[in-house]
Amino acid sequence: MHANAAEAGDTTSALQGIVDLQRYPITQLSGDAGQALIDACRRQLAEDGCVVLERFVPEEALARLERETERLSPEAHYNQNETNPYNSSGDPSLPDSHPRNRFDDRTNGFVAGDRIDDSTIIRQIYRHPDFQRFIATVVGVDEIHQYADPLADLVVNVLREGCQHPWHYDTNEFIVTMMTRQSEGGGRFEYAPGIRSPEGENFEGVQEVLDGDRSRLKSLDLKPGDLQIFFGRYSLHRVTPVEGQRERHTVIFAYAKEPGFIGQPERARRIFGRMAPVHERMLSEGRTRRSDSLAD
Repeated sequence: MHANAAEAGDTTSALQGIVDLQRYPITQLSGDAGQALIDACRRQLAEDGCVVLERFVPEEALARLERETERLSPEAHYNQNETNPYNSSGDPSLPDSHPRNRFDDRTNGFVAGDRIDDSTIIRQIYRHPDFQRFIATVVGVDEIHQYADPLADLVVNVLREGCQHPWHYDTNEFIVTMMTRQSEGGGRFEYAPGIRSPEGENFEGVQEVLDGDRSRLKSLDLKPGDLQIFFGRYSLHRVTPVEGQRERHTVIFAYAKEPGFIGQPERARRIFGRMAPVHERMLSEGRTRRSDSLAD
């Protein structure tokens, strides 16, 4: 809906009222204030792999933002499984205390992207070229692309009482999320920045975290309207079990470095309980591997 405005150069008005452009001048990154914002975000990401932009959505839009995900939340498909931090099978050659053999319950609900219409705040932010340019600049790439996957491009994560996302790493290099609704209790985002690296898994350090050592942990109390950019590939992280009757809602903005990204059909079936026609075509044509080497 705002693509024409953006093409005409009226990018500021397209985001006016749904992003706090005075505090976060993402439409004017070349200016002094825009460059200061970029520098601050990059410093924070370099320090611990995470930056939170508080009240990215201004006060007057917060109620509408929360109503959006409340309206969408009944569409969530819930899936439950036991997982270790590596989303892999256990290793019987290792002791039970080893992180590869430490499994915990993961129960999540996800609203698929094809249930989120163009009139929503979250869809308008997700597809806006200035928002995409801002994210790309912060994470240090020339450009990012919306997923071509109609289910996984823009997703609402719904956690009801007892749901949690236990200790894990992300397979994507970065993830962009926005809290839209807090739970009554629990649902805290905790992470161990840079606990592993391309040079090593640091199983000993991971085991210490799994055993309850909190000395290297950071904890975030995210609030509705907060935008989070997180490098979760090397930082172990979790969302603690949600407490109370109030659901926890978080929007996931999914981007890739290359155009045309489509998730694996089996992952779509597991996460969303169904596949889109593009996934069915992939199966029928035997195209279950993507051109990139990233795992889902």
